[in-house]
Amino acid sequence: MSHLDKQKVFDFIQSSSTPLTKREIARAFGIKGGENRVALKQILKALENDGAIVKMAGGTYTTPEGLPPVSVIEVYEIDIDGDVLARPLEWNQEIQGEPPRIEIMPDKKNFRNVHEGSRALARLSRTSENIYEARIMRLVDQGSRYEGGEVIGLVRLQKKGAILQPTHKKAKNDFDIATGDLNGAKEGDLVTAELLPSRGLKRKKVRITKVLGTQDDPKAISLISLHEAGLNEAFPQNVLKETEGMKVPDLKGREDLRQIPLVTIDGSDARDFDDAVFAEKDKDGGFHLIVAIADVSYYVRFGSALDKEAKKRGNSTYFPDRVVPMLPEALSNDLCSLRPKENRASMAVHLWIDEHGTLQRYKFVRALIKSAARLTYEQVQAAYDGNTDDTTGPLMDKVIKPLYEAYHILDQAREKRGALDLDIPERQILIDDQGNMTGVTTRSRLDAHKLIEEFMILANVAAASALEKKNRGQKNFGETPCVYRIHDRPSFDKLNSAREFLQSFDLSLPKGQTIKPKQLNGLLRKASENPYSPLISQVILRTQSQAIYSPENIGHFGLALEKYAHFTSPIRRYADLLVHRALIKAYGLGVGGMDEAEKASIKEACEHITQTERASMDAERKSVDRFTANYLSSHIGAEFSGKINSVTRFGLFITLDESGADGLIPMKSLGDDFYVHDEKAHALIGRRKGKVFRLGAPVQVIIKEADQLTGSCSFELAPGQGAADIPGMVKPRIPRNDQRGGGGRNKGGKSNNKRFSHVDKYKKKKKT
Repeated sequence: MSHLDKQKVFDFIQSSSTPLTKREIARAFGIKGGENRVALKQILKALENDGAIVKMAGGTYTTPEGLPPVSVIEVYEIDIDGDVLARPLEWNQEIQGEPPRIEIMPDKKNFRNVHEGSRALARLSRTSENIYEARIMRLVDQGSRYEGGEVIGLVRLQKKGAILQPTHKKAKNDFDIATGDLNGAKEGDLVTAELLPSRGLKRKKVRITKVLGTQDDPKAISLISLHEAGLNEAFPQNVLKETEGMKVPDLKGREDLRQIPLVTIDGSDARDFDDAVFAEKDKDGGFHLIVAIADVSYYVRFGSALDKEAKKRGNSTYFPDRVVPMLPEALSNDLCSLRPKENRASMAVHLWIDEHGTLQRYKFVRALIKSAARLTYEQVQAAYDGNTDDTTGPLMDKVIKPLYEAYHILDQAREKRGALDLDIPERQILIDDQGNMTGVTTRSRLDAHKLIEEFMILANVAAASALEKKNRGQKNFGETPCVYRIHDRPSFDKLNSAREFLQSFDLSLPKGQTIKPKQLNGLLRKASENPYSPLISQVILRTQSQAIYSPENIGHFGLALEKYAHFTSPIRRYADLLVHRALIKAYGLGVGGMDEAEKASIKEACEHITQTERASMDAERKSVDRFTANYLSSHIGAEFSGKINSVTRFGLFITLDESGADGLIPMKSLGDDFYVHDEKAHALIGRRKGKVFRLGAPVQVIIKEADQLTGSCSFELAPGQGAADIPGMVKPRIPRNDQRGGGGRNKGGKSNNKRFSHVDKYKKKKKT
């Protein structure tokens, strides 16, 4: 076995274009004997524990920086040679740097339907370290494609004819509106338009299909993000028709919990109440808890029009001024809303914990409940702090105090197991009655919020445990598949990058071992007394992978849990509805259980709802960007304080302290020096004067532009602004003859950066 060591195995896996099975690795190294196979198994386990490789579904191995063999990709360019180039759909260039180059290989079935903006599920094969070939399995959607597609924009009337100014932030050109194709649209109207065949024309043509509103209408801001994401507030008539005549079921086959004083605790602006809670102390010092959730599965049956529409949407989407719900209002705001003093159908779970917060046992039931009260977080917190009102006063001893006692036990258990504790403030956009943004605030984080969070987490753990128990020993995901909410640990690559940066603060991440959330919490606590604490939280956040839905469990890193599912909100997440149906089927709880056809397509459903969740998050973020840009448009020329939230070779991204708005300071506006981009230090460093602009550093900026149409803002440094660095940090130095970064160009217009000299070659090729 002298020819086999960790480094050789790692190099072989890293060089492979696709993930490898253990058998394929053994064959490559000529391993046949049992003793050698054990040694290989130990090496693979050690590399996996180090985070150098990851074990994927089906038992294959790959390096964490490599893209999964099957991914959703988005086409961003069809170049002059006809090559179709794509990037991973989930890729943040500001954080992750340049995305890998993905070239789509032509085929007869799907290739002719691919356009810029198309998204596709593709099988990837790595041809070199950062280059992949993709073969399309199926198109996910057509996006804002350039032929036969749709674009959203603003109508502008000019002397030579009308044009459409697109709302997409990355759009480079306007579109001509064909003569007679305005369809009643006027100057300043926000519209959707169909892209027409425009081969050979300098500027593409469009035909107006629908007027969404006017530029001055505050409602237009979220309408843009809504339509960009392909969302629709209105439900099809056949879906609405299915809700007619629905009513609360009787008690038959259900546990009667109407005498239990369950209460709902939500935000003051909540319109629906889908979870209710109760706690009572037991004789052993532990607690009996009840979490009751709206029984959506009773009303929404697999294969119905309601079900198909709910699955298509995947989840509700929340904008500052509206909600695009997953289910029609007859369900989301009525029959599946646990209104006080009204009978409601529920999926409930009894939970028993000991004095240490350990879940001892659980029992899922279908029930009929009657909420004792609709409470708000602020109201409950005020009552616990001694300020009761007419509603909370009578509930203090039997309801509110036991809830808090149980919460404190669960909170201590959370701290003991080491769930990741990132303190990232959440922004709340303030909207007036006319739909205008009036400001922004940070959402309060009360113990009442944490109370509900801990109760929901416990119920979610019980749901995953219950289904896993039924599946034990079964094949093909068992008779009752569980849709897990999984969160992978940080990649080897991202941790290394963060480790080097954190050393500047005299903070260290352990090497050569599998990182645990508890270790990250220790680092966060150490940084908490310093002014750079929010920066450390951001850096740790950027190392985290994104949580997804999957029928295969790898645990939830952030919550430090071995098993976790989403059970607690089926009115707004299709994943929770799937979990409800699986529990009903597994435990014989009546009608509405998981169908055989649904079981067979569970993997596809998980991929789909993961993508709809990401699309909603993207739409929500873009809507907030547009509202804040609209707010700042009346403050052009004003000076604001902010912090550097990202450092790139083309400039600095700034987050304003007051509004949370993001904007770019372009590199060209830092004209007093040649700046080098130090990726490891997350900094721009002036070569001559030594100025440092580092991630997290405070800056004063002036608002130069704010465009509500695209949601983009641009800033410039306020006069007299010095080096933006953080006290106490080791100042980075520029190595001699350093060629990193992209601080400028020489007199001939060529890049000063050797790493990017291929850009000049490409531009020269395009000119010819």
